[in-house]
Amino acid sequence: MTSARTPAAGTEPAEQPSEDALLSAQDVSKSFGGLLAVSDVTFSIPERGIVSMIGPNGAGKTTFFNMLTGLYRPTSGVISFRGRDITRMRPDRITALGIARTFQNIRLFGTMTALENVLVGEHARMRAGLIGSILRPPRVRREERSAHEKAQELLGYVGLPASVMGLLAVNLSYGDQRRVEIARALASDPSLLLLDEPTAGMNADESARLVAFMRQLRDERGVAILLIEHDMKVVMEVSERVTVLDHGEKIAEGKPQTVAGDPRVVEAYLGKRGGTE
Repeated sequence: MTSARTPAAGTEPAEQPSEDALLSAQDVSKSFGGLLAVSDVTFSIPERGIVSMIGPNGAGKTTFFNMLTGLYRPTSGVISFRGRDITRMRPDRITALGIARTFQNIRLFGTMTALENVLVGEHARMRAGLIGSILRPPRVRREERSAHEKAQELLGYVGLPASVMGLLAVNLSYGDQRRVEIARALASDPSLLLLDEPTAGMNADESARLVAFMRQLRDERGVAILLIEHDMKVVMEVSERVTVLDHGEKIAEGKPQTVAGDPRVVEAYLGKRGGTE
Protein backbone atom coordinates (compact mmCIF):
# COMPACT_ATOMS: atom_id res chain seq x y z
CA MET A 1 0.00 0.00 0.00
CA THR A 2 1.31 3.42 -0.89
CA SER A 3 1.62 6.15 1.69
CA ALA A 4 -0.93 8.97 1.55
CA ARG A 5 0.19 12.18 -0.09
CA THR A 6 -0.95 15.52 1.28
CA PRO A 7 -2.60 17.65 -1.42
CA ALA A 8 -1.31 21.15 -2.00
CA ALA A 9 -3.34 24.08 -0.82
CA GLY A 10 -6.38 24.67 -3.02
CA THR A 11 -6.31 21.17 -4.50
CA GLU A 12 -9.09 18.68 -3.88
CA PRO A 13 -8.11 15.45 -2.10
CA ALA A 14 -7.18 12.71 -4.56
CA GLU A 15 -10.23 10.70 -5.51
CA GLN A 16 -10.23 6.97 -4.80
CA PRO A 17 -11.86 4.69 -7.38
CA SER A 18 -15.54 4.23 -6.60
CA GLU A 19 -17.20 0.84 -6.79
CA ASP A 20 -19.45 2.03 -9.64
CA ALA A 21 -16.63 3.56 -11.73
CA LEU A 22 -16.57 2.54 -15.38
CA LEU A 23 -12.79 2.13 -15.21
CA SER A 24 -10.50 2.22 -12.21
CA ALA A 25 -6.76 1.92 -11.69
CA GLN A 26 -5.46 1.20 -8.18
CA ASP A 27 -1.81 1.88 -7.26
CA VAL A 28 -0.63 1.23 -10.83
CA SER A 29 3.11 1.41 -11.58
CA LYS A 30 5.22 0.66 -14.64
CA SER A 31 8.98 0.23 -14.74
CA PHE A 32 11.23 -0.12 -17.77
CA GLY A 33 14.42 -1.61 -16.41
CA GLY A 34 15.56 0.85 -13.76
CA LEU A 35 13.24 3.64 -14.96
CA LEU A 36 9.97 4.11 -13.07
CA ALA A 37 7.69 5.63 -15.72
CA VAL A 38 4.45 5.52 -13.69
CA SER A 39 4.42 5.36 -9.90
CA ASP A 40 1.47 4.21 -7.77
CA VAL A 41 -1.22 6.05 -9.72
CA THR A 42 -4.81 5.63 -8.55
CA PHE A 43 -7.41 6.89 -10.98
CA SER A 44 -11.01 6.35 -12.08
CA ILE A 45 -13.44 7.33 -14.82
CA PRO A 46 -17.19 7.50 -14.16
CA GLU A 47 -19.86 6.36 -16.58
CA ARG A 48 -20.44 9.02 -19.27
CA GLY A 49 -17.64 11.16 -17.80
CA ILE A 50 -15.14 13.36 -19.65
CA VAL A 51 -11.81 13.30 -17.82
CA SER A 52 -8.47 14.77 -18.87
CA MET A 53 -4.93 13.77 -17.98
CA ILE A 54 -2.26 16.43 -18.35
CA GLY A 55 1.43 16.86 -17.56
CA PRO A 56 4.71 17.81 -19.20
CA ASN A 57 6.36 15.63 -21.83
CA GLY A 58 7.70 12.47 -20.23
CA ALA A 59 5.25 12.61 -17.32
CA GLY A 60 3.96 9.08 -18.01
CA LYS A 61 0.61 9.91 -19.63
CA THR A 62 0.95 7.77 -22.75
CA THR A 63 2.51 4.94 -20.75
CA PHE A 64 -0.57 5.03 -18.52
CA PHE A 65 -2.82 4.96 -21.61
CA ASN A 66 -0.90 1.96 -22.91
CA MET A 67 -1.50 0.07 -19.68
CA LEU A 68 -5.24 0.81 -19.77
CA THR A 69 -5.46 -0.66 -23.28
CA GLY A 70 -3.22 -3.68 -22.72
CA LEU A 71 -0.24 -2.57 -24.82
CA TYR A 72 1.85 -2.52 -21.63
CA ARG A 73 1.35 -4.68 -18.57
CA PRO A 74 1.67 -2.86 -15.23
CA THR A 75 4.61 -3.77 -13.03
CA SER A 76 2.20 -3.57 -10.10
CA GLY A 77 -1.34 -2.47 -9.35
CA VAL A 78 -4.79 -3.41 -10.64
CA ILE A 79 -6.86 -2.04 -13.54
CA SER A 80 -10.57 -2.83 -13.65
CA PHE A 81 -13.25 -2.14 -16.26
CA ARG A 82 -16.88 -2.50 -15.24
CA GLY A 83 -15.65 -4.37 -12.17
CA ARG A 84 -13.61 -6.88 -14.21
CA ASP A 85 -9.85 -7.19 -13.76
CA ILE A 86 -8.18 -6.34 -17.11
CA THR A 87 -4.66 -5.79 -15.74
CA ARG A 88 -3.04 -8.53 -17.82
CA MET A 89 -5.62 -8.88 -20.57
CA ARG A 90 -4.66 -8.80 -24.25
CA PRO A 91 -5.44 -5.58 -26.19
CA ASP A 92 -7.95 -7.32 -28.49
CA ARG A 93 -9.92 -8.63 -25.51
CA ILE A 94 -9.90 -5.19 -23.90
CA THR A 95 -11.23 -3.71 -27.13
CA ALA A 96 -13.97 -6.34 -27.24
CA LEU A 97 -15.02 -5.37 -23.70
CA GLY A 98 -15.60 -1.77 -24.81
CA ILE A 99 -12.39 0.31 -24.63
CA ALA A 100 -11.08 2.02 -27.76
CA ARG A 101 -8.33 4.56 -28.34
CA THR A 102 -6.63 6.90 -30.78
CA PHE A 103 -2.92 7.64 -30.89
CA GLN A 104 -0.86 10.81 -30.60
CA ASN A 105 0.66 10.03 -34.01
CA ILE A 106 -2.15 9.11 -36.38
CA ARG A 107 -2.00 5.41 -37.26
CA LEU A 108 -4.25 4.97 -40.27
CA PHE A 109 -3.59 2.57 -43.13
CA GLY A 110 -2.44 5.13 -45.70
CA THR A 111 -3.14 2.95 -48.76
CA MET A 112 -6.68 2.12 -47.62
CA THR A 113 -9.64 4.45 -48.05
CA ALA A 114 -11.27 6.28 -45.17
CA LEU A 115 -14.18 3.83 -45.37
CA GLU A 116 -11.87 0.79 -45.36
CA ASN A 117 -10.02 2.10 -42.31
CA VAL A 118 -13.28 2.26 -40.37
CA LEU A 119 -14.24 -1.23 -41.53
CA VAL A 120 -11.01 -2.47 -39.93
CA GLY A 121 -12.27 -1.03 -36.64
CA GLU A 122 -15.53 -2.97 -36.98
CA HIS A 123 -13.69 -6.28 -37.16
CA ALA A 124 -13.89 -6.74 -33.37
CA ARG A 125 -17.71 -6.89 -33.60
CA MET A 126 -18.06 -9.03 -36.75
CA ARG A 127 -18.81 -12.75 -36.53
CA ALA A 128 -18.11 -14.09 -40.02
CA GLY A 129 -14.83 -15.85 -39.22
CA LEU A 130 -12.31 -17.12 -41.75
CA ILE A 131 -14.53 -19.75 -43.43
CA GLY A 132 -17.49 -17.40 -43.64
CA SER A 133 -15.35 -14.68 -45.18
CA ILE A 134 -14.17 -17.10 -47.87
CA LEU A 135 -17.53 -18.73 -48.69
CA ARG A 136 -19.60 -15.56 -48.07
CA PRO A 137 -23.00 -17.14 -47.36
CA PRO A 138 -26.06 -14.81 -47.23
CA ARG A 139 -25.64 -14.01 -43.53
CA VAL A 140 -22.05 -12.90 -44.13
CA ARG A 141 -23.06 -10.73 -47.08
CA ARG A 142 -25.74 -9.12 -44.89
CA GLU A 143 -23.17 -8.47 -42.18
CA GLU A 144 -20.81 -6.91 -44.73
CA ARG A 145 -23.55 -4.60 -46.04
CA SER A 146 -24.41 -3.61 -42.50
CA ALA A 147 -20.74 -2.95 -41.75
CA HIS A 148 -20.41 -0.66 -44.79
CA GLU A 149 -23.53 1.25 -43.81
CA LYS A 150 -22.26 1.63 -40.26
CA ALA A 151 -18.84 2.82 -41.47
CA GLN A 152 -20.47 5.48 -43.66
CA GLU A 153 -22.71 6.55 -40.78
CA LEU A 154 -19.75 6.87 -38.40
CA LEU A 155 -17.70 8.89 -40.88
CA GLY A 156 -20.64 11.24 -41.34
CA TYR A 157 -21.11 11.41 -37.57
CA VAL A 158 -17.54 12.61 -37.02
CA GLY A 159 -17.96 15.21 -39.76
CA LEU A 160 -16.16 13.67 -42.72
CA PRO A 161 -17.73 14.78 -46.04
CA ALA A 162 -19.18 11.95 -48.14
CA SER A 163 -17.10 13.17 -51.08
CA VAL A 164 -13.83 12.07 -49.43
CA MET A 165 -14.90 8.77 -47.82
CA GLY A 166 -13.51 6.89 -50.82
CA LEU A 167 -10.15 8.66 -50.84
CA LEU A 168 -6.98 6.98 -49.64
CA ALA A 169 -6.20 8.02 -46.08
CA VAL A 170 -2.79 9.34 -47.11
CA ASN A 171 -4.52 11.90 -49.37
CA LEU A 172 -6.79 13.29 -46.64
CA SER A 173 -6.10 16.53 -44.78
CA TYR A 174 -4.69 16.24 -41.28
CA GLY A 175 -8.02 17.18 -39.70
CA ASP A 176 -9.89 14.61 -41.80
CA GLN A 177 -7.36 11.93 -40.87
CA ARG A 178 -8.10 12.67 -37.21
CA ARG A 179 -11.82 12.29 -37.92
CA VAL A 180 -11.26 8.94 -39.61
CA GLU A 181 -9.18 7.72 -36.66
CA ILE A 182 -11.93 8.65 -34.22
CA ALA A 183 -14.56 6.99 -36.43
CA ARG A 184 -12.44 3.82 -36.55
CA ALA A 185 -12.21 3.80 -32.75
CA LEU A 186 -15.99 4.24 -32.49
CA ALA A 187 -16.55 1.34 -34.90
CA SER A 188 -15.92 -1.15 -32.09
CA ASP A 189 -18.86 0.35 -30.14
CA PRO A 190 -16.83 1.40 -27.09
CA SER A 191 -18.27 2.65 -23.84
CA LEU A 192 -14.89 4.28 -23.08
CA LEU A 193 -12.86 6.22 -25.66
CA LEU A 194 -9.25 7.20 -24.97
CA LEU A 195 -8.02 10.16 -27.03
CA ASP A 196 -4.26 10.82 -27.10
CA GLU A 197 -3.53 14.44 -28.15
CA PRO A 198 -6.54 14.65 -30.51
CA THR A 199 -6.13 18.39 -31.22
CA ALA A 200 -2.43 18.16 -32.12
CA GLY A 201 -1.98 20.00 -35.41
CA MET A 202 -5.48 21.48 -35.35
CA ASN A 203 -6.28 25.17 -35.56
CA ALA A 204 -8.53 26.92 -33.04
CA ASP A 205 -11.73 26.34 -35.02
CA GLU A 206 -11.01 22.63 -35.48
CA SER A 207 -10.23 22.29 -31.75
CA ALA A 208 -13.51 24.01 -30.84
CA ARG A 209 -15.42 21.62 -33.10
CA LEU A 210 -13.72 18.67 -31.44
CA VAL A 211 -14.77 19.95 -27.99
CA ALA A 212 -18.37 20.16 -29.20
CA PHE A 213 -18.10 16.68 -30.72
CA MET A 214 -16.82 15.14 -27.47
CA ARG A 215 -19.82 16.53 -25.60
CA GLN A 216 -22.12 15.28 -28.36
CA LEU A 217 -20.57 11.82 -28.19
CA ARG A 218 -21.07 11.68 -24.43
CA ASP A 219 -24.64 13.03 -24.53
CA GLU A 220 -25.93 11.10 -27.56
CA ARG A 221 -24.07 7.80 -27.28
CA GLY A 222 -23.21 7.63 -23.59
CA VAL A 223 -19.47 7.23 -24.30
CA ALA A 224 -17.07 8.17 -21.51
CA ILE A 225 -13.89 9.92 -22.64
CA LEU A 226 -10.35 10.02 -21.25
CA LEU A 227 -8.32 12.75 -22.89
CA ILE A 228 -4.57 13.41 -22.97
CA GLU A 229 -4.22 16.97 -24.17
CA HIS A 230 -1.71 19.83 -24.16
CA ASP A 231 -4.20 22.48 -25.31
CA MET A 232 -5.28 23.87 -21.95
CA LYS A 233 -8.20 25.75 -23.48
CA VAL A 234 -9.64 22.43 -24.64
CA VAL A 235 -8.95 20.80 -21.26
CA MET A 236 -10.63 23.61 -19.32
CA GLU A 237 -13.68 23.68 -21.61
CA VAL A 238 -14.51 20.01 -21.87
CA SER A 239 -13.24 18.30 -18.70
CA GLU A 240 -15.30 17.43 -15.66
CA ARG A 241 -12.15 16.37 -13.82
CA VAL A 242 -8.43 16.76 -14.50
CA THR A 243 -5.61 14.52 -13.30
CA VAL A 244 -2.03 15.79 -13.44
CA LEU A 245 1.05 13.59 -13.74
CA ASP A 246 4.64 14.69 -13.29
CA HIS A 247 7.61 12.30 -13.42
CA GLY A 248 5.14 9.40 -13.32
CA GLU A 249 3.39 10.51 -10.13
CA LYS A 250 -0.08 11.95 -9.71
CA ILE A 251 0.48 15.40 -8.22
CA ALA A 252 -3.04 16.84 -8.45
CA GLU A 253 -6.61 15.90 -9.29
CA GLY A 254 -9.90 17.78 -9.23
CA LYS A 255 -12.06 20.21 -11.13
CA PRO A 256 -10.26 22.06 -13.93
CA GLN A 257 -10.35 25.49 -12.27
CA THR A 258 -9.04 24.07 -9.00
CA VAL A 259 -6.21 22.11 -10.60
CA ALA A 260 -5.17 25.10 -12.73
CA GLY A 261 -4.51 27.08 -9.54
CA ASP A 262 -2.41 24.39 -7.86
CA PRO A 263 1.17 25.74 -7.43
CA ARG A 264 2.65 22.31 -8.23
CA VAL A 265 0.72 22.16 -11.49
CA VAL A 266 1.81 25.67 -12.44
CA GLU A 267 5.42 24.74 -11.74
CA ALA A 268 5.35 21.29 -13.32
CA TYR A 269 3.21 21.95 -16.37
CA LEU A 270 1.35 25.20 -16.85
CA GLY A 271 4.30 27.35 -15.87
CA LYS A 272 6.64 25.45 -18.18
CA ARG A 273 4.20 25.86 -21.03
CA GLY A 274 4.07 29.55 -20.32
CA GLY A 275 7.84 29.84 -20.37
CA THR A 276 8.39 30.45 -16.63
CA GLU A 277 11.22 28.85 -14.72
